[in-house]
Amino acid sequence: MAAVICGSLAFDTIMTFEGRFADQILPDQLHILNVSFLVPGLRRDFGGCAGNIAYSLNALGGTALPMATLGSDGADYIERMRSLGISTEFVRQLDDTFTAQAMIMNDADNNQITAFHPGAMQQAHVTKVAAREDIRLGIVAPDGREAMLQHAEQFAAAGIPFVFDPGQGLPMFDGEALKHFVELASWVVVNDYEGKMLSQRTGWSLAEISRRVQGLVVTLAAEGCEVWTSGEREHVPGVVPAAVIEPTGCGDAWRGALLFGLEKGWPLAQCAALGNQVGALKIAQRGPQNYQVDRQALGLA
Repeated sequence: MAAVICGSLAFDTIMTFEGRFADQILPDQLHILNVSFLVPGLRRDFGGCAGNIAYSLNALGGTALPMATLGSDGADYIERMRSLGISTEFVRQLDDTFTAQAMIMNDADNNQITAFHPGAMQQAHVTKVAAREDIRLGIVAPDGREAMLQHAEQFAAAGIPFVFDPGQGLPMFDGEALKHFVELASWVVVNDYEGKMLSQRTGWSLAEISRRVQGLVVTLAAEGCEVWTSGEREHVPGVVPAAVIEPTGCGDAWRGALLFGLEKGWPLAQCAALGNQVGALKIAQRGPQNYQVDRQALGLA
């Protein structure tokens, strides 16, 4: 069974600031903010939500079908996915724009400041989701606004259950649009901050949202996550990583594991527990797609 992963493919330029952002920003001077950070560490990685989630699902043994758009500079990304055995069937490449670019700066406390250029992602809605016998699952991850709206509608029309994962795209939508996403989705995944925003904009509590879908998960970073089903909350503890190296892509690694478990028909809490394990593997490595998964050690072989 394959999972269609709607979201971005991007190049991540990741910079490391060795201090703390909090020590460089004067709270009473935010109205004239003008700061500069020296970043001795810099590198470029393959990233984007669709790519990162596909990497995780593929590493676990699932079948990932990323649906995303690359720019004229995206040939290396296509080659990489194919080398990993990830299908590029639903990956389009445009000649007149750049691939989406994320400029990510981390500090010593693993806080992040990100600037994002959407590039080719703004045309992601051109590719359509359609019913197909081998496609039984999907996810709407952060993407172009129209792509997120249309792909959610298309999953629902095709009878394909999907995860609504608004992520950093959540602020693009008002309460009515977010309510519609929830009504179309089978599962909703947000982090703690996004969960508060989702509740505030829809006027629905987390318990109420969970009654409208098969399940809601609120990730809590090192504390694990809360799994909500039918208005009831269950805490799934976090997993201590071997080292805390870099948070970039941790949430996407978690979501790939979620899709793997959902493909297997696992209970949502079991899916979340695997997500916590894979997230811990990722955070111990630099880059969103550079960690290794030992399926036997995870009890999957």
